[in-house]
Parts: sequence; C-alpha cells; structure tokens
Amino acid sequence: MPAVPMSVEAVNAMSREDFVAAFGDIAEHSPWVAEKAAARRPYADRRAMAEAFIDAIFDAGEPEKLALIRAHPDLAGRAAIAGELQPESKREQAGAGLDKLTAEEFARFTELNQAYRARFRFPFILAVKGADKHRILAAFAERLDNDPEAELASAIRQVARIVAFRIDDRVLP
Repeated sequence: MPAVPMSVEAVNAMSREDFVAAFGDIAEHSPWVAEKAAARRPYADRRAMAEAFIDAIFDAGEPEKLALIRAHPDLAGRAAIAGELQPESKREQAGAGLDKLTAEEFARFTELNQAYRARFRFPFILAVKGADKHRILAAFAERLDNDPEAELASAIRQVARIVAFRIDDRVLP
C-alpha cells in the first residue's frame, strides 16, 4: 500500500508490474483483480479506476468470484484475534468497533460466522466502513435467510464496495 495517496496520473504512469505490486492487495489476496484492472488504463479519474477493478470482479466467472469471497476473513473471527488480518482489513474492522467486542458479542459473531459459512460455504462479507457492530449483526441476521444465489450476488456487491473504499484511500480524487 502506498504511504500517501497517489494521483491518477502517477497510477497511469506505473508499469503493469508496479501497478500490480501497489494495488494487488486491493481485492483481498486476489492480485488477479489488479492485473485485469491494469489493462483498462489510463484512467480518467479515481472513479474510473474503481470501476475497472469492479468490472474485473463482475466479469469473472463463478469460480473466481467464489475464490475472491473465500479470501476474505471472517468479521471478528480467528484471524482478527490472532493478529493475522491484512492491514486494511484490520483498520476496517477496528473502525467498526470489532476489535472491542465484549465476550458475549464475540460469541454472537462467532455463532453467526459459523452459521453463515455452514449455509453458504463462504464467509459473510460486508463493507464495514461507516458501520458499527449493531448494523453488522443486523445485516448478518437479514442475509442468513437469503438463497445461495442471492447471497453470492450480495457478497460480490459488498466486495465491490470494499474495493472502491480501498481505492478511495489510496488514490487522490
């Protein structure tokens, strides 16, 4: 991750390799998204860059989408407790207060994560920026009743939101 946000002009001037090195982690453990987005340069602005990443996700086949979703950590899950989250995931979860859960709240998140994974075979995905633990728990409850196809679509939309937020953090408007 660049230390300070870059201009779109600087992003457009990067070699493909440097671009993937700088933005390959935008989509959690899925540098293929940045590789596909790199081919759509030059970008007119930050929004166009985010759209290139999002289009790469939506244009992918179901196996790639599932792999992308499965690359995400559980919210308030084992990776968070063990300190194994990527820096952006850690910051995003902390921003939603997931690093300060009570024992009862942590138990509830664990229960919901397990129920969700058992039903859908991938982790619950929610772009938590601007959310709090109460909103996240409500979203869990709402989405647990979705059918698998609808939930796959919801998860991909949430990944797209996460990608857009992360680009906003790294690239100047």
